[in-house]
Formats: sequence, C-alpha cells, structure tokens
Amino acid sequence: MDSIWRAIIWQQFGAAVDMLENAIIACPDELWSDRSRRPEFWYVAYHTLFWLDAYLSDSVEVFTPPPPFTLDEMDPAGVIPEQPFTKVELRKYLEHGREKCRTVIQDLTDEKAGQRCGFEWVEVSYSELLLYNMRHVQHHAAQLNLILRQTIDTAPGWVRKTQSEL
Repeated sequence: MDSIWRAIIWQQFGAAVDMLENAIIACPDELWSDRSRRPEFWYVAYHTLFWLDAYLSDSVEVFTPPPPFTLDEMDPAGVIPEQPFTKVELRKYLEHGREKCRTVIQDLTDEKAGQRCGFEWVEVSYSELLLYNMRHVQHHAAQLNLILRQTIDTAPGWVRKTQSEL
C-alpha cells in the first residue's frame, strides 16, 4: 500500500483515538464511576477500546485482549463487568490499541487490504474494516464528549489529525 495513504489513514485513525483519550482524561471521577448512569461513562470507553483491539486482529479466533480484560464483551447476553475499570487501566488499554493500530497500518499491504476481514458479521474487506473501526471509535468518542458536555458543561475539542508519527 502506498505510504501516503498509510500516513493519511493513520493521521485520521490516530485522531479518533486521541479524541477518545481526551474524553477519558476529561471525565471527572464522580462521573467515571457513576453506576446509576446509562450508559456508564467508563463502560462506553471500555467497549470502544475492546472493539478497537478486536477489529485490529486478524479474526475473532486469534484475538486475545491483554489482562485484566477478557472476552466477556463478546458475550451476546451483554455481560458488563461488575466493577468499573479504572482510568489507569483504560488508558493503558488505549495505548495498547494505539500501538496496535499504528503497527497494523504501517504493515498494511495491498494484498492484505483487499482480503476479506476475519469477522463474518461485518462482511467487508480488511481495509474497509479499518475505516469501520475508525468510525466506531469516533462515534463513541463523540458520545463521551456529549455526556461530558451535558454533565459538566465542557468537553475536549476536535483533533484535526494525530500528532503521533506513523
């Protein structure tokens, strides 16, 4: 794959990850762990990071999230962890996802980009799955920013492109 396209994809995907990180950082502790809210802030962040990680894997069969995370998020019954993950845990998971994303984009070839993705329910090519994944991250980053705006009347600003190098 052309290095210009890899750089463009990374700058925009990385910006979506940066916006998610900014929302996580901006969340006050009392909102983070407020179990009475639906959706729970921490859970939206976790859900987003879990699927970021999963969709950057070749298939569901080879995907294993790093500890302390499990595959429970894939349970069709919608199992939500009993205890909220901490900001520290989710920021580490975010860094894991950011590095995995950078590596996947850096190593992307034309052949790989055109292959069917390993997630049968999505039914797209691997390259389209990258865009799908980026949209999913941005969707939930926007959701978290809306929760922040509605709750504390402030939210992080727009990230035009990531400042992290590919």
